[in-house]
Amino acid sequence: MKRAFKIGIFDEEERFISSIKSLQEKEFKIYDVFTPYPVHEVFHLLKRKSRLPTAAYFFGLFAITAVLAFLYYTSVVNWPIVYGGKPFNSFPSFIVVTIVITIFTVTIASLAAFSARSKLIPGRENTIFDHRATDDKFVIVVNTDILDNSKSEQITTLMKEQGAVEVLDKEFENISA
Repeated sequence: MKRAFKIGIFDEEERFISSIKSLQEKEFKIYDVFTPYPVHEVFHLLKRKSRLPTAAYFFGLFAITAVLAFLYYTSVVNWPIVYGGKPFNSFPSFIVVTIVITIFTVTIASLAAFSARSKLIPGRENTIFDHRATDDKFVIVVNTDILDNSKSEQITTLMKEQGAVEVLDKEFENISA
């Protein structure tokens, strides 16, 4: 089953943002947007939130707890060696190792969580709506399957009025979202 999309391509970020606002004012549902660099206003406009910072916080909390427990166990419980007058539980010597391993754990676990959530696995076919989205263009994708022709034309004129360089109609067989 093919799905139809209206794809608006913009040169400037301001026109891109204003087009998103005007599409939302007319109550058109935006399927996805693509930008050459992060535009944080888009997340607020599309009301999308990421739970990755919360996951990273818990990954860090787990890493700190696990590293400190491991260091305490190995230096105090399992093999308590007193050298140089150092006490058994010398917590200040654990700090640097704990920080470094926590940063490493949060980085790797966040990358794994992001990859799993985005379904970024080797060999996955990706839907590319427009190849210029990764170069220097801003792209808005609207699903037109549920719209009639007059609404679809209204989207085209709205994007053109807001400064779209090009508005394309494309159909895709398989959409990996």
